[in-house]
Amino acid sequence: MNKKGKWIILIVMILSIFMTTGFTKFNANPQTLYRVYLKGKSLGLIESKDSFENYIDEKQEEIKKKYNVKKVYVPSDLDIVKEITFDTNVKTNKEIYDEIKDISPFTINGYIIKIKGLDSTDAEGNKVKGKTQTLYVLDKSVFTNSIEKTVKSFIDPVDYENFANDTQKKIVDTGKYIEDIYIKNKITIKKAKVPVDKTIYLTEDELSKYLLFGTTDPQATYMIQDGDTINDVAFNNRISIEEFLIANPDLQDATALLSAGQIVTLGILKPQFSVVEEAEVVTREEQNFTTETRYDNDKYVGYETIIQNGIKGENRMTYYIQKINGETVNTVNTAKEVIREPVTEIIVKGGKQNYYSGGGYGNVIITKGEWGWPASCANVSSSFGWRWGVLHDGTDIAGCGYGSNIFAAAAGTVIISGSKNDNGEYIVIDHHNGFYSMYAHLCWGCRYVNKDDYVEKGQVIGGMGQSGAATGVHLHFAIWQGGPPYTSGARALDAMMFY
Repeated sequence: MNKKGKWIILIVMILSIFMTTGFTKFNANPQTLYRVYLKGKSLGLIESKDSFENYIDEKQEEIKKKYNVKKVYVPSDLDIVKEITFDTNVKTNKEIYDEIKDISPFTINGYIIKIKGLDSTDAEGNKVKGKTQTLYVLDKSVFTNSIEKTVKSFIDPVDYENFANDTQKKIVDTGKYIEDIYIKNKITIKKAKVPVDKTIYLTEDELSKYLLFGTTDPQATYMIQDGDTINDVAFNNRISIEEFLIANPDLQDATALLSAGQIVTLGILKPQFSVVEEAEVVTREEQNFTTETRYDNDKYVGYETIIQNGIKGENRMTYYIQKINGETVNTVNTAKEVIREPVTEIIVKGGKQNYYSGGGYGNVIITKGEWGWPASCANVSSSFGWRWGVLHDGTDIAGCGYGSNIFAAAAGTVIISGSKNDNGEYIVIDHHNGFYSMYAHLCWGCRYVNKDDYVEKGQVIGGMGQSGAATGVHLHFAIWQGGPPYTSGARALDAMMFY
């Protein structure tokens, strides 16, 4: 090849280099520089990684003051990679800083906490996937202390301390022994660089408030009026007594006195994790007597006399009770000791005239003390009232055992004997006096009466179960006035006001 041809090839090679590099400056010798990437995109080269990081730290005095930290770091989506290059087009620390300062947040040393959500089932039986959330703290103790403080909101502090220190006393006659306390959610915590644009919890009180209420916004308040009780204030503001006491820790229990002008908090709980308490509970319980009705056809309808008075029995009952965030979700009767057998009440009624008279049933108002207990045990696992912003419109009775007898609380006509997603197997009785009783979550195949059947007070109508939206074996017993449950004009009543 002649000299002219060699020059042409050399010129082509030089042009090719310039075309592929954008006419970047080159050094004859390679040098070690650092390429900065933000979200995977190159921002250019800098001379020193340490120098750039120190420059950022020096510029962030406001962040240091706000979070009381000594050092601020680069954004989490920024990478600085060592590069050996001939490129001499180097940017200053300020140039790179100006490009990133308003795009990505800087970071500080802290901890990232992940609380895994729990799957659940809605009222229609559909699975709802739990949502995992991420929290940030700078001090690990803020998180651990907040967790303990939140747990103690749902568990009696004395019980918690005795459990934690292994100083619980064994049950002699009656009492409670906690077998386990744990958090159902999986929680992880790791040290990491925390972006300063995230919500960072700096104090135990702030984080505890969020873990209890799902927000750090101020909760609603109420000024106590003359005559107010904790029960009235809680119910009128659609929260449970337990929620009220948690939101107002200075009040010890539901009997605490309130004074006019006192300001109380009305926060609705939205716990961010599930605190599980499992305990053995031993109680002495009265066992209601059954009523036997006999008919004397020589006496007219309306005649009624008691020929044998009923006497309540007494049992020592042992239960396994599981609570989640203070609410009983499962009760299992594990032992029963009969202390005194009940005596059956025997009533004689007149039967000379048909029960139907004038085209309808009698219209005697059933009052307190005249309702029969609907279950074979007396353990109330969840009372009527508001909880977490939703009205629990009945009384839950648990611990009697799967398939145990359910009794009609008063005489009347069965208007519903069926099944639906939330109530499961259930029965509704019209008592022909404006009152209706409902018996829900019966066991499958345990509806022993049909629509239009007339039932007597104390008659076995079903068996206790766990059908529908129920977390454990129990009876949801509800009394409604003014119409069948959930119909226009009907309202739910606290069944316990009749006992």
